[in-house]
Amino acid sequence: MILPIVEYGHPALRSKGRTVAKIDSRIRKLADDMIDTMNAADGVGLAAQQIGLPIQLCVIDVAGVTNRPNAMRVDGEEVDLDEYMPLVLINPEVEAIGQPDPGTEGCLSFPGLQATITRPGSVRVTALTIDGRSLDFEASGLLARAVQHEHDHLHGILFIDHMDAVERDALEAEIEKIRRRNAVI
Repeated sequence: MILPIVEYGHPALRSKGRTVAKIDSRIRKLADDMIDTMNAADGVGLAAQQIGLPIQLCVIDVAGVTNRPNAMRVDGEEVDLDEYMPLVLINPEVEAIGQPDPGTEGCLSFPGLQATITRPGSVRVTALTIDGRSLDFEASGLLARAVQHEHDHLHGILFIDHMDAVERDALEAEIEKIRRRNAVI
């Protein structure tokens, strides 16, 4: 089922997600619906906050992206992304391990807006899967960027918070237009 994606101005986007205590049929259905929603919106990631739910759950799928480098390592060995995508990350913990790397980002909660955001080029991730198993991996390239972007959402942090002042000033009118359109009174 395709869920509505909330846009900037909705209070859920600034909410820190609660820990998912139990992975049950409701959480599994939510993850499936989030994957459908992400795919329908042509996104590579979606956090629960973006559908109005402040919990520690996000989905990511970068397997079909061929114009940006991606890598995932499990137990130190590079793995085939197709075997892990789409990723469902529950209660993820993310540690930066790479050097800062500027790259273009957009966000489904900011339709049409893109900016250059500098983030570490590699990360180490520990999370639960939809099956309740622990998954530890390292990511680089677009996957690392997507993981950090979605992890930020889970803590109420938005990609506009990472913009440098010059870019933020240049996009302020567009950002404010989205906020006003979606502000909850």
